[in-house]
Amino acid sequence: MFRLLRLLVGLLSRCFCSRKDLLLENLALRQQLSVFKRRKQRPNLAALDRLFWIGMNRMWTEWKSSILIVTPETVVRWHRAGFRTYWRWRSRHEVGRGRRRISRELRELIFRMVAENPTWGAPRIHGELLKLGFDLSERTVSRWVRRAPKPVDRSRRWKAFLSNHREVIAAMDFFTVPTLTFGVLYCFFVIAHDRRRILHFNVTRHPNSFWIAQQLREAFPAEHRHRYLVFDRDGKFGSEVLSAVESIELVCVRTSFRSPCQNGVAERWVGSCRRDLLDHVIAFNERHLKRLLAEYVRYYHADRTHLGLQKETPGQRKSAAHSGDGRVVSMPRLNGLHHRYELAA
Repeated sequence: MFRLLRLLVGLLSRCFCSRKDLLLENLALRQQLSVFKRRKQRPNLAALDRLFWIGMNRMWTEWKSSILIVTPETVVRWHRAGFRTYWRWRSRHEVGRGRRRISRELRELIFRMVAENPTWGAPRIHGELLKLGFDLSERTVSRWVRRAPKPVDRSRRWKAFLSNHREVIAAMDFFTVPTLTFGVLYCFFVIAHDRRRILHFNVTRHPNSFWIAQQLREAFPAEHRHRYLVFDRDGKFGSEVLSAVESIELVCVRTSFRSPCQNGVAERWVGSCRRDLLDHVIAFNERHLKRLLAEYVRYYHADRTHLGLQKETPGQRKSAAHSGDGRVVSMPRLNGLHHRYELAA
């Protein structure tokens, strides 16, 4: 402020000087500025210096001819920056002007609609918001749709596909079981997605493509209602398996690499089989394991309730009507590992 005041006092004093003195003084100042310009270091201008040249830009048309320490483009850039700063300050401190801001809850609702409906655009979301009673423009919705966070769970579309086609989807997979003599048995199974029923299973020591193709022919008879078969990219599913799948009129749906979640129904059955049976027994040989799996499949279909089926069983076990005075009896399953409970007659 002191520097600006001194500049104004000097300007008033020059008004009483003769024209010759002003010209000589101007010439001397220009020569000093030319010497100053030849220095390598850039001059450090304060905010008041910038305001001075912005004012000269508005009051004097020939200001470009006398400027030496900065370029005219720099002064224009200062003016534009000041313009942005001024209007940013006004927009933040003036209440009741400009576009009305939407609430945080409405923004979260828009982001939720974008995440839950990946195929919807701004017009569709705007129409849904109008039906809910929100008064805002489609342009505002479009702006917030572009700012919506990208979905992290990329498996949501795959889950929607499985849910919409589960009546015609089956899946197949392998899991291994160690034996008493430290051998390894391979358990193959085919499971239906709609009721989680095991369509077929078998056990072998040496799985190959020809053996798997024969299992598929046994799992799917001539008349079946399935359309898709989901399986992973295991090396055992070779060209013979693909040919067998096409011959029984199924469409191959292979999961991505290292993506067991895309075959989640089969993976969950493997986990249930291990927790309910295989973690509590030791398989002697191939025949013993096949008998254990057959008993577990019968228990799984007829007795075991399933969270994915709303606490129902794959075989649609009937619920009893409890009258309050009936006696509950237990029936062992899998040699006492599990039990089924019924009302006594």
